Amino acid sequence: MSWRVFAETESVCPVCLRVIAAEKAVGEDGYVYMRKRCPEHGEFSALLWEGDFVDYLLWNTAPGGGNEPAVTSAAEKGCPYDCGLCERHESAGCCVLLELTERCSLGCPVCFASAGEARRPDPTLGEIAALYDMLMARGGPFNIQLSGGEPTMRDDLPEIVRLGRERGFGFFQLNTNGLRLADEPGCAETLRAAGVSCAFLQFDGLRDSTYMALRGRALLETKLRAIDRCAAAGLPVVLVPTLAPGVNADEIGEILRFALAHAPAVRGVHFQPISYFGRCALPAPERRLTIPRVLREIEAQTGGLMRREHFAGGGAESSYCSFHASYRRESDGTLRALPRRTGGCCCKSSEARDFVAGRWGACGDGEPEDGFDAFLREANERVFTVSGMVFQDADNLDLERLRRCYINEADPERGPVPFCAYNLTARDGRALYRG
Repeated sequence: MSWRVFAETESVCPVCLRVIAAEKAVGEDGYVYMRKRCPEHGEFSALLWEGDFVDYLLWNTAPGGGNEPAVTSAAEKGCPYDCGLCERHESAGCCVLLELTERCSLGCPVCFASAGEARRPDPTLGEIAALYDMLMARGGPFNIQLSGGEPTMRDDLPEIVRLGRERGFGFFQLNTNGLRLADEPGCAETLRAAGVSCAFLQFDGLRDSTYMALRGRALLETKLRAIDRCAAAGLPVVLVPTLAPGVNADEIGEILRFALAHAPAVRGVHFQPISYFGRCALPAPERRLTIPRVLREIEAQTGGLMRREHFAGGGAESSYCSFHASYRRESDGTLRALPRRTGGCCCKSSEARDFVAGRWGACGDGEPEDGFDAFLREANERVFTVSGMVFQDADNLDLERLRRCYINEADPERGPVPFCAYNLTARDGRALYRG
């Protein structure tokens, strides 16, 4: 294949994780690729954009600069080795993952955290409180993602939320497989009363064959029961499908129609095209899922109800990391696309936090509401969001994108570490940060 190089950046070797020069180039098929060469391990290429060169350039509408982290460390070894965050990082951050346990109630063939392979004991409440204090000192409050492992494995989850709220954190997203929500009566009510803002529910499709491939078990009925339990408890749900070529990319439209039918209990769908890091039993295909491909599938599989032009890229992060659109569900059952925010959902991390909390979170926290409060709640519940995040792995890691990362992992020794650096693994499974 012949190549037309149009930009240079830096990446890592997928075998040894050393930093190497990389090129962005247009191939004979008209798509955009990353090409790079390690002096020890040879040449590599990865598809970045299954769309034309002009579309790739026009997608980049995110403003740069003016959003640096409040506290940084020195850049000594260079990106991606100095995360925590280093002085070269360009984003203050929006969301922070607190990994509350390495235990899990599933052993998914696909898991960025390799959950269930517990190597360390759960952090204590005192250690979690210290993480909250560290995050507040580093520019908080951030939106908190309670993660793991499976965070509902911890019986003290309500206490963990209380500790965060006492320190000024206002939005708590529960990243969950939904098993405990589905199987334990009262669990959703307890978590909602404790201050959990929404359930970020692993939901890969509407076929049990999909769950067998990605999760190792038939789970559809469990997922449906979890949604019903959350709806009864007033705990908003965002469906989070991991999209894998040849597994469930053909279910995109069905997932969206299902979510709309279960609104406002379901506030939206957040797609995550599979990235090949951590534990991943699926081999990386030559044609990995990219933003243009997912948007084409959304339009085709919804029969044009949701269209490519409704979507924009991220703003707090690199435009090439994410996509999103917002819709209003009208009283007659129709769907109206809200105006695109062409700089992304926001250009400052504080605005990103408020945007996510407003779209996905529960309103009122159980407080009495007057007529205006009820109006605002109803207006918020009529908004339905469709979004996605394309995480980077060692094959397609772009250090320019990484320096704009606004989703961090809370590390007790290093501080906030960008998600795609924290979870980066070489082809033999060796991690740069995790563990």
